[in-house]
Amino acid sequence: MNYLCFVEPIAFVIRDGFSVTTLHYLIIPKRHVASYFDLGKSEVNACNRLLEETRIKVQAMDDSVAGFNVGINIGEDSGQTIFHCHIHLIPRRKGDMENPNGGVRGVIPGKQKY
Repeated sequence: MNYLCFVEPIAFVIRDGFSVTTLHYLIIPKRHVASYFDLGKSEVNACNRLLEETRIKVQAMDDSVAGFNVGINIGEDSGQTIFHCHIHLIPRRKGDMENPNGGVRGVIPGKQKY
């Protein structure tokens, strides 16, 4: 299986068109809101269910996946370019970067290592 598309009544999953790694997916609420913080509780719950289901499927499709980054950009200054809320599920593999310590802290150059 190369493609996933799970659909909840209020959220869905698609492959990221500009993936950071292989099997990078987006969890997207159907209602148009720019920010994760504008989602209702049921939308957050649906997104979390899809995030977990997608994680399980990705690990079943590729046993080289050793970890994940989960990310949400909120606002232009965070790097958000699509102003419809979406959650990134980015599979990570051993050796995909020389030193991954610090993880998402790497969004600010020089701040990943501490």
